Amino acid sequence: MKTAEIRFQVKNVRQTTEQITAITENYNGQVIHHVMRSTAGDSVDVRKSDDSIMRVTLVNSTAEMTVKIPPASLSDFMNKVAQLGIRVNDQKMEVTDKTLDYLSTRLKLKNQNELVAVQKKATGNKKDPDNLLAFKNNMVDQQINNSKIDDSVKFSTVTLSFYESNVVSKRMMADNKLSDYQQPFSRRFGASFETGWNVFVEILIGISNFWILLPLGFIIWLTISYFKRKALVKG
Repeated sequence: MKTAEIRFQVKNVRQTTEQITAITENYNGQVIHHVMRSTAGDSVDVRKSDDSIMRVTLVNSTAEMTVKIPPASLSDFMNKVAQLGIRVNDQKMEVTDKTLDYLSTRLKLKNQNELVAVQKKATGNKKDPDNLLAFKNNMVDQQINNSKIDDSVKFSTVTLSFYESNVVSKRMMADNKLSDYQQPFSRRFGASFETGWNVFVEILIGISNFWILLPLGFIIWLTISYFKRKALVKG
């Protein structure tokens, strides 16, 4: 059984994923695991108008794939995959001899099949149901284990991990900060004069509504002064 791992840097994660899938199919292999991630890093907002901003973000993209390749094509496959990268960080290959395990499961399964055949020919031999179920389950386990070893012999497993340099993403969007929608200082300062004048005018208008109080107050003042002078003359 052969297994291999490779970690490398690429120009574009999505395109590399498609290329690896195509190479795998050309070698009669199959993709059994695929994960692609894009993570947003630092970002900054650049104002473009009174109500819109451009958000500039650093995006990091990575991908992980696991493929099965016929052992005879493993070396060629690894070379072609390595050529897709800008640089290869890590690459390794391991070979595990499964011949004895494969032979062991084959012989055990053969013995169990022979035992089943002998028991079928025997007459009047009834086995306990629980023991019979355990025996059959053991046969199933042996067959599945044998199939796994057979599959590992027919295919090599390759684990691929690749990434690309941080990409600058620019996106126009509406400004969602309500405080940014205030008028600039010059406009607000000019508006304050207009508001102050309007208040002053309103006060004058309010005072003019009470004009009658002026002559009335003057008459009252004259009356009080008259009586004060009269009181002084008598005294």
